[in-house]
Amino acid sequence: MNKTAIRLNILTLSLLFIYSCSGGSNSISPEIVEPSSSPEHPLIWEVVTPSSVNMNEVKLSSAFDYAFADGTFTQSAVVIKDGKLVYERYRGILDGESNAIANTTTLDVATLQFLFGERDQESLSSSWSSAKSFTSFLIGIAESQGLISSINDSASIYITEWANDARSEITIKNILDMRSGLEPMCFDFTNQELRVCQSQLDSGSGGDIVYSDDQLSGCINRNLAESGVIQPWYSTTEVYNKGDFKYSNCDTMVLGEIIFRATGQDVQTFADYQLFSKINIDAFWWKDFVASGQSNGNLLAYCCLDSNARDYAKFGHMLLLGGIWEGDSLSYNSYVNMIRELEYYGLQFWKLCAKSPDESGNCPDNSFIHSTVGFDGQYIMIDFARNMVVVRNSLYAPILNLSTERKMKLIPTSLSSSNWVLTLPRASGTSVNSNFNASVFYDLVTQAIE
Repeated sequence: MNKTAIRLNILTLSLLFIYSCSGGSNSISPEIVEPSSSPEHPLIWEVVTPSSVNMNEVKLSSAFDYAFADGTFTQSAVVIKDGKLVYERYRGILDGESNAIANTTTLDVATLQFLFGERDQESLSSSWSSAKSFTSFLIGIAESQGLISSINDSASIYITEWANDARSEITIKNILDMRSGLEPMCFDFTNQELRVCQSQLDSGSGGDIVYSDDQLSGCINRNLAESGVIQPWYSTTEVYNKGDFKYSNCDTMVLGEIIFRATGQDVQTFADYQLFSKINIDAFWWKDFVASGQSNGNLLAYCCLDSNARDYAKFGHMLLLGGIWEGDSLSYNSYVNMIRELEYYGLQFWKLCAKSPDESGNCPDNSFIHSTVGFDGQYIMIDFARNMVVVRNSLYAPILNLSTERKMKLIPTSLSSSNWVLTLPRASGTSVNSNFNASVFYDLVTQAIE
């Protein structure tokens, strides 16, 4: 990358925000639709007209007009219906977006145009926390292969540092569901190390561990949170109890280490052999910046998997089929069914509202889908009932100043000397928000089904 073209001096970043339309206890699980025949994963998507799968092209185009409007910062979106690619669109940054970002950061219009110019179907997007869902399924693969006996086993079988204290009671399933009971970790800029989060604002997005060169050690060395008391990182009024849901990037980092210790391969290597190669995905994980770790750095299991929209859709379609299809998907069906049956959040997947929220902000008709969710609006939306996958990603440019290797090194006061994931708008440090709403977009797409 031409460093001279990148003039970055952003003082603060707001990282890893998670938005979801909550289902809560009143949600209704969608009907599970099993494949009627032996489906196959498309190594190359068959591109068809919307009408061939009973979708209205005018309405679908209108839905994409909403998603790609100036101010949404959308780079790519894809609709897969009945196993076929029905509609897709790609673009670079628009004038209104360039001006808005330039007015609130030190990134000027010329730099933004250089970084976020024309995009197409080959252009990479970053997953942010959508990577968590990939890590989850890798756990399911390891379990199906007997490399992990059961997700209900103690995580201390693999994280042996926990074997001789109360942390030995934590199961892999607890971690998958973000109910480990471990203290959430945040980055202390004064001491340049991970510490227990101090407030809800501090921990609300999972903890900003992305600033740490070693994003794994602090996650493993956490203590169990005291139960039955008010914890400031949980609530200022409600008591925290062991097993309560608390979104934590550290939990997923630990899952990556469990994969490493159980299989002898980091998440990138294990995924390359056991997932990506089988469904023809090219995807590249970022690492932290330690020289040792799993493989010249620890793979960021919670974050930052680079791929393109079509390949993200293959992951969603795989789940629609019940897992990797090798003549018989039964070994994966049980894991996928658990994903289908979750009520709000579980196994590193979200349940999102599939319709535009009503005047009270609630989800009409208890209409929900399952989805991966990443900071700045990265979605792989999976609709088991409609046999449909919808992918949306925001504008992305990898910043690789230190090397061409995807090793995260964030220096907030000198980002021109950093390696980091730059998505728009919020990872640029801007106060500008995106106008995109995933539920509204999905609702518009479903209205195109005839």
